[in-house]
Formats: sequence, structure tokens, C-alpha cells
Amino acid sequence: MSTWLQKYWERLRASFWFLPSLMAVAAAALAFAGVTLDEAFTDRLLSGFGWLYTGGAEGASLVLSTVAGSMITIAGVVFSMTLVALSLASSQLGPRLLRNFMRDTANQVVIGTFVATFVYCLLVLRTIRRADEVAFVPHLSVTLGVVLALASLGVLIYFVHHVAMSIQVDVVVARVADELFAGVERLFPRQVGDRSETAAKTARDEARAAAAFEGAGADVIADGDGYLQLVDAERLMRLASEADVRIRLAVRPGHYVFRRQTLATVYPAERGKRALLGEIRRVFVLGEQRTTAQDIEFAMLQLVEVAVRALSPGINDPFTALTCVDRLGSALSRLGERDMPTPLRSDDQGVPRVLAPSPSLAALVGTALEPLRQHARADALVTRRLLSTIERLAPRFPVTGRAELLRQVAMIEHGVPATLQAMDRCIVAEACEKARRALRTSRVDDNAAQRSPATPEGR
Repeated sequence: MSTWLQKYWERLRASFWFLPSLMAVAAAALAFAGVTLDEAFTDRLLSGFGWLYTGGAEGASLVLSTVAGSMITIAGVVFSMTLVALSLASSQLGPRLLRNFMRDTANQVVIGTFVATFVYCLLVLRTIRRADEVAFVPHLSVTLGVVLALASLGVLIYFVHHVAMSIQVDVVVARVADELFAGVERLFPRQVGDRSETAAKTARDEARAAAAFEGAGADVIADGDGYLQLVDAERLMRLASEADVRIRLAVRPGHYVFRRQTLATVYPAERGKRALLGEIRRVFVLGEQRTTAQDIEFAMLQLVEVAVRALSPGINDPFTALTCVDRLGSALSRLGERDMPTPLRSDDQGVPRVLAPSPSLAALVGTALEPLRQHARADALVTRRLLSTIERLAPRFPVTGRAELLRQVAMIEHGVPATLQAMDRCIVAEACEKARRALRTSRVDDNAAQRSPATPEGR
């Protein structure tokens, strides 16, 4: 899928109007089809199906009017309940999590069900003709309206349960974590390989990059401000191959871009024609906010934000922070089992074409643990859980990737405030020593592990 299509598809998924509008259009089509069948087969339908509505025009009008009025009223109530849930989520968990609630398909389907039933009943109601005219009662369509009303009642019952569940902190954290895990699988796929070969390949790539991306180049300049949401990697590689150029990216998804900032540099400079630079500029998709499509750090920061808010004096909910630490530990364990992508991208002939920055394992560990370490200094419970998580990560991390974990342990140990009780300080010191010992003594059979350089989507 094109990156621009992907951008607008993500916007549609996070809107409250798109799916309900589609359902309303489907309801209009159903009303048209039902009335058409009634006009052609009413007598045969009445004789063949005893469960059809058999009343007159007045009764049919009353039934459809009642259903339509109640549906639009309930739709307003449902929308109000949704706004209340969004307000609670924004104030308690963070405004950046609103996008996750708005992407909830269940809420969109519920609103769409009531709107669609209202539209259906309204359109069928206008086809009923009294006896003083050419009498017509759409018996099948009225029956379908009653069925839709009963279905809407079931949807309302489900919605009450769904809202009660969706605002629970553990459920919210689990959903955000699932999105983070999906991002790890998508951007850092597990493949079969040899870590020794990976290290050698990384060193060769660095040497090739130093030689291939030197000299004067032509800069690709941003024509607007915003967060870099997506990079069309396939199109970028195709442009580089067709023009026989090399492209060094200056930014990656998640970075904020200023107007007239350099997005990439094309080598050699004499081949960086205006048309080519314009094509490369369109590879970068800017937006108003960060997304998780190609930005794994943003998915982590959503969990970090929930934990930091929970540790604030105004909320003071360490148990929510513990849940976030556990989920972040799961994500880091997955990342520790994979190799980070090498920055150099080559075409099918092995020619270096694109040099793309990507987050290192140490940077991702810092993104996940640094804010938690700083805000949990005065909370012995969360600090101990943080150290326990680092200890459990030791066997899953390669030896070269444990330096950042050791640094975090050292900073936790040196950052214990004097206001903490003496016993708590001793417990934290013991946990630090235990985590440090695990990081220094754990063995990982790197060559037997099924790892190889990931080639993440959009990198």
C-alpha cells in the first residue's frame, strides 16, 4: 500500500464518521432493496411467511416512527457515553491514548448500528401510502425494521459492557502493549541467521557506507513542518536504482521536521536534478502527530506516559506503573532476541543505494527505562520491579546489548534519594547488585540463536 494511502487509511480508522457513514449507506441500500421486494412480491410473501408484519399503514407508520425516534435518541446517548470515556482516558491516562480509543472498531460499529437503523426506518417510512391514496404497506421492510431494532438493543447491551471494560487501566495498557508487540514483529521480523555473520556484515556495511556516501551531495529540503510518519522505502530504493544515485536519509519516522530542513542527501550532487529531488521529497509523509506505523519508539512512549502519569503526586497509582513496567519488559525481551537493522540498504545487484538511520537497541532501552527510572526514584516498589525486569532481560539480551542495561542499573543505584527509608534503600541496593550480577554472568548462545539483521518496513 502506498504510504500516502496508508496515512489516510489510518486517519479513517481513527475517525467516528467513516464506518458509521458506510453503515448508513448500506442501510439506505437495504431499504431500497426491501421496498423493491415488497412492491413485487408482497402478496406471495404474506402467504408464505407467517412471521411478517401484517398490519395496516397506520400501524406500520407508528412502528417505524417509534423505532426511528428511539434509535436517534440512543445514538446521542451512546455518543455522550463515548465522549465521557474519552475524557476519562485523556485525564487519567494521557491525551495521546485518545487515538487508541477512537480506533476502537466496536465503538464505531455501535454508533453506526443506531444511525443505520434510523436511516433505514426513515427511508422505509416515506414509502408507506394510506388508503386514500394507492395503498401500499411494505410488510417485509417493516419486519426488517423491527429486526434491526432488536439487533440494536443487543448492540446497546454490548456497548455498556464494552465501555465499562475499555476504561479499565489494565485493559488499556494491554491494548497499547499489543500494538507495541505488533510493531516489534512488523519492524523487526525474526529470521534465521548467525550473529557472528551479522556482526561481520554490520562492520562491512559501515565500511561500505563510509566510502559510498562521501563527497558533495544535493539536499532534499522539506516543504512543510510536522512529524515524519512514514517513509516509502520501496519507492525510495526504486528511485535510487533508476537514477543510479545513492541517498542518505537525515531523519527517520518519529522525528519532528522543520520547514526547509534537510530530509535526505543525494550522491553524487550532479545527478540530483530538481525533478528527482521532488520525487524523493514525496517519499516522506509528514503529519500532525506521531504514529506507530513505522515508529516503534512512539509505541513505547505511550506505555511510558501511562506509567509516568500514574507515578505523579496527583494520581499516585504505583500499581498501574507496575503493569506498564511488565509490558515494557515484554517488548524489550522481544527486541533483545532480534538484531537491529543495519543502516545500509542495497539493491538487487548488491549496490549500496540508501543509508537510513534506525534506532539502536541501547536507544530503545533508554526510551523505555529512562523516564521510569527518573520518576520512580522515590517509589521503592516500582524501582524494585524495574530492577527485577532488567534482571529477567539479561538472558535474552546479547552480550553487546547489555551495556545500556548496566548503565540503567548504575543510575538507579546512584539516584536512590536519601528520603527513602533505610530498609528500602538496602532492598534497592540488593536488587541492583542482583541485576548487575545477572547481566555480567548470563550466557547467550548467540550463534545458535535464530537471529539475523531485520529489514523493517519503511526503514
